[in-house]
Amino acid sequence: MKVGFIGLGNVGGKLSGSLLRNGIDLTVHDLNEELVNAFVERGAKRAESAVQMMRDCDAIITCLPSPAASDAVMQQMLPEVGPGKIWMEMSTTDEAEVKRLGAEVIARGGAAVDCPVSGGCHRAATGNISIFAGCDRATFERILPFLTTMGRRILHTGELGSASVLKVLTNYLATANLVTCCEALVVARAAGMDLNTAYEAMKISSGTSFVHETESQVILNGSRDISFTMDLVKKDIGLFQEVADRADVPLEINPVLIDIFNDGIARYGERELSPNIIRRLEDATGLDIRAPGFPAEMSDDEPEEPGYEVIPQGKELEAAE
Repeated sequence: MKVGFIGLGNVGGKLSGSLLRNGIDLTVHDLNEELVNAFVERGAKRAESAVQMMRDCDAIITCLPSPAASDAVMQQMLPEVGPGKIWMEMSTTDEAEVKRLGAEVIARGGAAVDCPVSGGCHRAATGNISIFAGCDRATFERILPFLTTMGRRILHTGELGSASVLKVLTNYLATANLVTCCEALVVARAAGMDLNTAYEAMKISSGTSFVHETESQVILNGSRDISFTMDLVKKDIGLFQEVADRADVPLEINPVLIDIFNDGIARYGERELSPNIIRRLEDATGLDIRAPGFPAEMSDDEPEEPGYEVIPQGKELEAAE
């Protein structure tokens, strides 16, 4: 099966790299010709347009920065959709939007999947990231070989759109974790604690989290580099708020997070690295939240292995039937 990949940015470039590294017949497209050239030099094929990619490939993956970008690309490709074509949306997007575009794909005889990823760019680079997939079971079985090439833990979340809901939910949790880790580290410094010791105390305790064990390290290094920016955080928690609003859930914490990141963007710019939200507290206290011995960026030391489907707890018997 021929796979096309549109969007070779921080995440897309790593996911498509896993496909290419593992021998998938890959065609790529991006507005940045330098990124495309780098893939062509490694053996990928170049698509002159999104239209050509949909025409020539069996499965087309989009990994783009916003729902609007995905819509613009899909409007170009839709006339070429027909039976046997699969659209895989790996962007972090809105549930309603992926359902709308997916319905257009399905109406033309194709199949649609929302399959966002979670776990950080360092795990995307090694093929060890987690992937959610929302689609009918038959389509999931067709694309599972690609998903297990790009990711380690693959979760079939249900119908189209369900993966996007869970993605923005998990990104909300990561954002809340980031803000609380920032506050904890600043309070630790203000209270006279050694930050290396504070990091370990948080790590080995009930207060630990994936975010602490990754983002707190680059915060303490001072680089604050996880290849993710404040505008993307604002988009993600905004999408989570939209899901909550549609479901009439009166959230309390997420609106505060939105205010915090709006303020961070106003102070430092929308393309500021997201862990630098801690600068708001550093500026307010005059404290420098850095410590020796932490990496400037995260790397994944887990060896690359074939991925597998994760069966939700309590559904083992159902999966065996």
